[in-house]
Amino acid sequence: MTRLRIFLIWFLALGVAAASLRLLALPVATAMPNMAHYLPAVPLAFWAHVAGASLALAILPFQFWQGLRARRRGLHRLMGRAYALAILAGGLGALAFLPHFRGSLWAATGFGLLAVLWMGATARAVWLARAGRLADHRRWMIRSAALTFAAVTLRLMMPILIAGGWGVAESYDITGWACWVPNLIVAEWWLRRKSERAPEGALAV
Repeated sequence: MTRLRIFLIWFLALGVAAASLRLLALPVATAMPNMAHYLPAVPLAFWAHVAGASLALAILPFQFWQGLRARRRGLHRLMGRAYALAILAGGLGALAFLPHFRGSLWAATGFGLLAVLWMGATARAVWLARAGRLADHRRWMIRSAALTFAAVTLRLMMPILIAGGWGVAESYDITGWACWVPNLIVAEWWLRRKSERAPEGALAV
Protein backbone atom coordinates (compact mmCIF):
# COMPACT_ATOMS: atom_id res chain seq x y z
CA MET A 1 0.00 0.00 0.00
CA THR A 2 1.43 3.37 -1.03
CA ARG A 3 2.12 6.13 1.47
CA LEU A 4 -0.57 8.30 -0.14
CA ARG A 5 -3.21 5.61 0.36
CA ILE A 6 -2.11 5.06 3.94
CA PHE A 7 -2.26 8.80 4.60
CA LEU A 8 -5.74 9.06 3.09
CA ILE A 9 -7.04 6.16 5.19
CA TRP A 10 -5.68 7.70 8.39
CA PHE A 11 -6.79 11.23 7.49
CA LEU A 12 -10.31 10.31 6.39
CA ALA A 13 -10.98 7.75 9.13
CA LEU A 14 -9.78 9.98 11.96
CA GLY A 15 -11.28 13.09 10.39
CA VAL A 16 -14.78 11.64 10.11
CA ALA A 17 -14.52 10.11 13.59
CA ALA A 18 -13.44 13.45 15.05
CA ALA A 19 -16.25 15.26 13.24
CA SER A 20 -18.75 13.33 15.35
CA LEU A 21 -17.41 15.19 18.39
CA ARG A 22 -19.44 18.19 17.24
CA LEU A 23 -22.31 16.56 19.14
CA LEU A 24 -20.52 17.57 22.33
CA ALA A 25 -20.85 21.25 21.44
CA LEU A 26 -23.94 21.49 19.25
CA PRO A 27 -27.57 20.32 19.48
CA VAL A 28 -28.24 17.10 17.57
CA ALA A 29 -30.64 18.92 15.24
CA THR A 30 -27.78 21.23 14.24
CA ALA A 31 -24.90 18.74 14.24
CA MET A 32 -26.72 15.86 12.54
CA PRO A 33 -30.01 17.18 11.13
CA ASN A 34 -30.60 14.11 8.95
CA MET A 35 -30.44 11.82 11.99
CA ALA A 36 -32.05 14.02 14.65
CA HIS A 37 -35.45 12.31 14.35
CA TYR A 38 -33.92 9.06 15.66
CA LEU A 39 -33.05 10.61 19.03
CA PRO A 40 -36.58 10.93 20.47
CA ALA A 41 -37.69 7.67 18.82
CA VAL A 42 -34.79 5.40 19.81
CA PRO A 43 -32.38 7.39 22.00
CA LEU A 44 -30.30 4.41 23.16
CA ALA A 45 -29.89 3.17 19.60
CA PHE A 46 -28.97 6.69 18.44
CA TRP A 47 -26.11 7.07 20.90
CA ALA A 48 -25.01 3.46 20.46
CA HIS A 49 -24.74 3.92 16.72
CA VAL A 50 -23.06 7.33 16.78
CA ALA A 51 -20.58 6.41 19.52
CA GLY A 52 -19.96 2.88 18.25
CA ALA A 53 -19.44 3.79 14.61
CA SER A 54 -17.20 6.75 15.51
CA LEU A 55 -15.07 4.67 17.88
CA ALA A 56 -14.70 1.85 15.36
CA LEU A 57 -13.62 4.31 12.68
CA ALA A 58 -11.10 5.95 15.03
CA ILE A 59 -9.57 2.58 16.00
CA LEU A 60 -9.51 1.21 12.45
CA PRO A 61 -6.18 2.61 11.16
CA PHE A 62 -4.38 1.65 14.36
CA GLN A 63 -5.37 -2.00 13.89
CA PHE A 64 -3.58 -2.08 10.54
CA TRP A 65 -0.44 -0.38 11.84
CA GLN A 66 2.17 -3.12 11.50
CA GLY A 67 4.59 -1.51 13.94
CA LEU A 68 1.98 -1.37 16.70
CA ARG A 69 0.91 -4.93 16.01
CA ALA A 70 4.48 -6.18 16.17
CA ARG A 71 5.67 -4.22 19.22
CA ARG A 72 2.49 -3.93 21.33
CA ARG A 73 0.48 -7.08 20.74
CA GLY A 74 -1.41 -6.69 23.99
CA LEU A 75 -2.53 -3.20 23.00
CA HIS A 76 -3.46 -4.46 19.53
CA ARG A 77 -5.69 -7.15 21.06
CA LEU A 78 -7.24 -4.68 23.52
CA MET A 79 -8.03 -2.22 20.73
CA GLY A 80 -9.37 -5.10 18.65
CA ARG A 81 -11.86 -5.98 21.39
CA ALA A 82 -12.92 -2.33 21.63
CA TYR A 83 -13.29 -2.21 17.84
CA ALA A 84 -15.49 -5.32 17.81
CA LEU A 85 -17.69 -4.08 20.67
CA ALA A 86 -18.02 -0.67 19.01
CA ILE A 87 -19.22 -2.34 15.81
CA LEU A 88 -21.69 -4.47 17.74
CA ALA A 89 -23.14 -1.32 19.31
CA GLY A 90 -23.08 0.62 16.06
CA GLY A 91 -24.60 -2.21 14.05
CA LEU A 92 -27.42 -2.95 16.48
CA GLY A 93 -28.14 0.77 16.69
CA ALA A 94 -28.37 0.97 12.90
CA LEU A 95 -30.84 -1.94 12.79
CA ALA A 96 -32.98 -0.23 15.43
CA PHE A 97 -33.16 2.81 13.13
CA LEU A 98 -34.88 0.92 10.31
CA PRO A 99 -38.51 1.26 11.50
CA HIS A 100 -37.95 5.03 11.68
CA PHE A 101 -35.93 5.37 8.47
CA ARG A 102 -37.03 8.21 6.15
CA GLY A 103 -36.22 6.64 2.85
CA SER A 104 -37.33 3.92 0.48
CA LEU A 105 -37.46 0.21 1.20
CA TRP A 106 -34.61 -0.19 -1.30
CA ALA A 107 -32.39 2.18 0.68
CA ALA A 108 -33.41 0.67 4.02
CA THR A 109 -32.50 -2.78 2.73
CA GLY A 110 -29.06 -1.54 1.71
CA PHE A 111 -28.33 0.05 5.07
CA GLY A 112 -29.76 -2.92 6.95
CA LEU A 113 -27.64 -5.37 4.99
CA LEU A 114 -24.60 -3.20 5.67
CA ALA A 115 -25.22 -3.41 9.42
CA VAL A 116 -25.65 -7.20 9.33
CA LEU A 117 -22.54 -7.78 7.19
CA TRP A 118 -20.54 -5.29 9.28
CA MET A 119 -21.25 -7.19 12.49
CA GLY A 120 -20.92 -10.57 10.79
CA ALA A 121 -17.54 -9.92 9.17
CA THR A 122 -16.17 -8.52 12.42
CA ALA A 123 -17.48 -11.45 14.47
CA ARG A 124 -15.84 -13.84 12.00
CA ALA A 125 -12.54 -11.95 12.29
CA VAL A 126 -12.69 -12.14 16.10
CA TRP A 127 -13.46 -15.87 16.04
CA LEU A 128 -10.53 -16.54 13.70
CA ALA A 129 -8.17 -14.54 15.91
CA ARG A 130 -9.22 -16.54 18.97
CA ALA A 131 -8.72 -19.74 16.97
CA GLY A 132 -5.16 -18.69 16.12
CA ARG A 133 -5.86 -18.50 12.38
CA LEU A 134 -4.18 -15.13 12.00
CA ALA A 135 -3.89 -15.01 8.20
CA ASP A 136 -7.62 -15.68 7.87
CA HIS A 137 -8.28 -13.21 10.69
CA ARG A 138 -6.50 -10.49 8.73
CA ARG A 139 -8.53 -11.25 5.61
CA TRP A 140 -11.78 -10.86 7.49
CA MET A 141 -10.51 -7.74 9.22
CA ILE A 142 -9.95 -6.20 5.78
CA ARG A 143 -13.57 -6.99 4.92
CA SER A 144 -14.68 -5.50 8.24
CA ALA A 145 -12.56 -2.41 7.59
CA ALA A 146 -14.10 -1.96 4.15
CA LEU A 147 -17.55 -1.94 5.75
CA THR A 148 -16.45 0.37 8.57
CA PHE A 149 -15.10 2.76 5.93
CA ALA A 150 -18.65 3.05 4.56
CA ALA A 151 -19.03 5.93 7.04
CA VAL A 152 -16.37 7.82 5.10
CA THR A 153 -17.69 6.88 1.66
CA LEU A 154 -21.18 8.01 2.66
CA ARG A 155 -19.94 11.41 3.75
CA LEU A 156 -17.98 11.87 0.52
CA MET A 157 -20.98 10.97 -1.64
CA MET A 158 -23.83 12.80 0.10
CA PRO A 159 -22.64 16.39 -0.53
CA ILE A 160 -22.05 15.61 -4.20
CA LEU A 161 -25.53 14.16 -4.66
CA ILE A 162 -27.22 16.97 -2.72
CA ALA A 163 -25.27 19.58 -4.69
CA GLY A 164 -26.54 17.87 -7.83
CA GLY A 165 -30.12 18.48 -6.77
CA TRP A 166 -30.94 15.25 -4.96
CA GLY A 167 -32.95 15.38 -1.77
CA VAL A 168 -31.58 13.66 1.33
CA ALA A 169 -34.12 10.83 1.22
CA GLU A 170 -33.59 10.41 -2.53
CA SER A 171 -29.83 10.25 -2.09
CA TYR A 172 -30.24 7.27 0.23
CA ASP A 173 -31.34 5.22 -2.78
CA ILE A 174 -27.77 5.57 -4.03
CA THR A 175 -25.76 5.78 -0.82
CA GLY A 176 -27.61 2.94 0.90
CA TRP A 177 -25.70 0.59 -1.38
CA ALA A 178 -22.90 2.63 -2.96
CA CYS A 179 -21.34 3.59 0.39
CA TRP A 180 -20.31 -0.03 1.03
CA VAL A 181 -20.65 -2.33 -2.00
CA PRO A 182 -17.73 -0.72 -3.93
CA ASN A 183 -15.62 -0.82 -0.74
CA LEU A 184 -16.24 -4.53 -0.40
CA ILE A 185 -15.49 -5.16 -4.08
CA VAL A 186 -12.18 -3.32 -3.78
CA ALA A 187 -11.33 -5.28 -0.62
CA GLU A 188 -12.05 -8.59 -2.33
CA TRP A 189 -9.98 -7.58 -5.37
CA TRP A 190 -7.09 -6.55 -3.13
CA LEU A 191 -7.25 -9.82 -1.17
CA ARG A 192 -7.26 -11.87 -4.37
CA ARG A 193 -4.33 -9.86 -5.72
CA LYS A 194 -2.32 -10.32 -2.51
CA SER A 195 -3.13 -14.03 -2.44
CA GLU A 196 -1.83 -14.49 -5.98
CA ARG A 197 1.41 -12.75 -5.05
CA ALA A 198 1.88 -14.79 -1.84
CA PRO A 199 1.74 -18.48 -2.80
CA GLU A 200 2.19 -19.63 0.81
CA GLY A 201 -0.92 -17.75 1.88
CA ALA A 202 0.89 -15.08 3.85
CA LEU A 203 -0.94 -11.77 4.07
CA ALA A 204 0.65 -8.68 5.51
CA VAL A 205 -1.45 -5.59 6.03
